[in-house]
Amino acid sequence: MITNLAGIDFSAPSELVAEQLIGVTLLVNGVGGRIVETEAYDREEPASHCYGGETPRNFSMFGPPARSYVYQSHGIHWCLNFVCRAPGHGAGVLIRALEPVEGVEAMRARRGLDDVRLLCAGPGRLGQALGVTRALNNLPLAEPPFLLLPRDAARPLEVLAGPRIGISKAVELPWRFVEGGSRFLSKPMRRL
Repeated sequence: MITNLAGIDFSAPSELVAEQLIGVTLLVNGVGGRIVETEAYDREEPASHCYGGETPRNFSMFGPPARSYVYQSHGIHWCLNFVCRAPGHGAGVLIRALEPVEGVEAMRARRGLDDVRLLCAGPGRLGQALGVTRALNNLPLAEPPFLLLPRDAARPLEVLAGPRIGISKAVELPWRFVEGGSRFLSKPMRRL
């Protein structure tokens, strides 16, 4: 089982993985870009899909780390998460936004718009732009269709932490991470 990818130990707590994923390049079937926004979730906090235990919907979050967890939000949008921590724990990182780099024309076609800033600015948009569907659920991140590339060490990077978006429980946790100054975020960072 591979748990270290792109310089990240996916067996670590989700909030550490979420922070370390900022600046990593994510490609799905050759389409994607630099991760600029993430959110961490853990079964021990009530905003997580894992909080109530394992279900047919969230089973992959209880599996081994460095795998995908894909779920449908509001019956419309497919959202991509990366599983963290030890098998059986139930934790993951929601990939909220990317700076599009590879396959921009494919993303534009899938999203039906030209504005590169809006192609992957939010988990639903990102899922549509990358062609994420339920078929990608519970797959190893170390194998196609996924490719994770480490941060560019020569590129300066400021990572900011703040409250997660669109939840009503555990709002005090600063588990949303963004690249400071990025114009590709789903929403501006609000400080605690």
